[in-house]
Amino acid sequence: MAAALAALVLALSAALYVTVAADDGTPRGTIADNRPHHGSSAAPVSTGSWVGSWATAPVGGEPGTEADGMAGRSVRNVVHAGIGGTSARITLSNLYGQSPLTITHASLALSTGDGTAAADSDTMRRLTFDGSPRAVIPAGRLIVSDAVRVVIPRDSDILVTTYSPTPSGPVTYHPRARQISYVAVGDRTEDATGIPYTQQTPYWRYLTALDVLSNEADGTVVAFGDSLTDGVTSTVGANHRWPDILTGRLRTALASGRQLPRYSVVNEGISGNQLLTDGLGRPPESQSGLDRFGRDALSRTNVEVVVIDLGINDILRNPGLADPDRITGGLRTLVRQAHAHGLRVVGATLMPFEGRRGWSPAREAVRRQVNAEIRDGGVFDAVVDFDQALRDPYDPRRLRPEYDSGDHLHPSDSGFAKMAETFDLRVLAGAGQAQL
Repeated sequence: MAAALAALVLALSAALYVTVAADDGTPRGTIADNRPHHGSSAAPVSTGSWVGSWATAPVGGEPGTEADGMAGRSVRNVVHAGIGGTSARITLSNLYGQSPLTITHASLALSTGDGTAAADSDTMRRLTFDGSPRAVIPAGRLIVSDAVRVVIPRDSDILVTTYSPTPSGPVTYHPRARQISYVAVGDRTEDATGIPYTQQTPYWRYLTALDVLSNEADGTVVAFGDSLTDGVTSTVGANHRWPDILTGRLRTALASGRQLPRYSVVNEGISGNQLLTDGLGRPPESQSGLDRFGRDALSRTNVEVVVIDLGINDILRNPGLADPDRITGGLRTLVRQAHAHGLRVVGATLMPFEGRRGWSPAREAVRRQVNAEIRDGGVFDAVVDFDQALRDPYDPRRLRPEYDSGDHLHPSDSGFAKMAETFDLRVLAGAGQAQL
């Protein structure tokens, strides 16, 4: 009897230790033990922090999917892990769906790295949600998977695949992914060959986050912005958006021994996004920065710093003349919300766009007024001066030619690299908050 009682106490103690070690206070499903092919996919007893390794913002409902969604097809999203870890979990969104989205099968695996839909079969893991392989996501909601044990190398491509057997209405998507993903007919969720994935797509569908349990990072930086953050003119599949390059800079600096925060960086840019004005629809597509800030920035996993680069579309797309005080007032509202959550905010100056359709001297004056207010120090806790770094020294109303993608608004790959290089990494660790 005494031996049996001792064994029971030991088992209960071990179970308690697993629960405490795996809990970092962030919402997720029950950690389940699944073995689709290769060992346990249960989250391990491990030290480290849950951080964002990749993320994207839901933009709208995909045209052409209003009736059937992606019913009867496997959606294989290709995403890039900026930071490594020993366990992973995902977030799926049905924000723009008009009926419940049923997922009956989902998986995660490392890509073979050859630019196809092929997976490293040894890393294939079946995902569960509160212990079940099946999840039903109500319209307008999201779900976080259980954690699975899998080694995610930093700077690697990850395949996240979902299968939905029934129509769900509009597919929640991010259209300017700058990454090719794949679709297959039927449930090919755990297919590692990639052969059935005959359809390519420039979209990310349903998937909005990949978190990892990491010993490489203690917190997350959220890059919150428009197409300049989304990387709309960067090379497809090359991960040349400025937040991607900033991730590499921070990692290299830490490896060299610099005393900097150990942070990951995730990208919450939306092309065409405005700070003050929503897009059309209910819920609105390309929801304004003010309205989506809580969802896309404040709620990210273990966020510590937000970098904000918004306002240029409020100037360019306003049918009249934008009020610079309204723009800086909107930016201050975001900063106050972040401060209420204990977060530091780094803000970017607005880059020039003469030569772009819609440019005018009056709009240029608005941009300069906004930048003057930002540089004055009364808007953000710290400033990164993208305008000064990328403008043409001979005509400050324009982008420098080598940094211009050719449309006079968006940077080239060299321009995105310059944006990341301009970023003083020390501002991520600065103390104090702006007096607004």
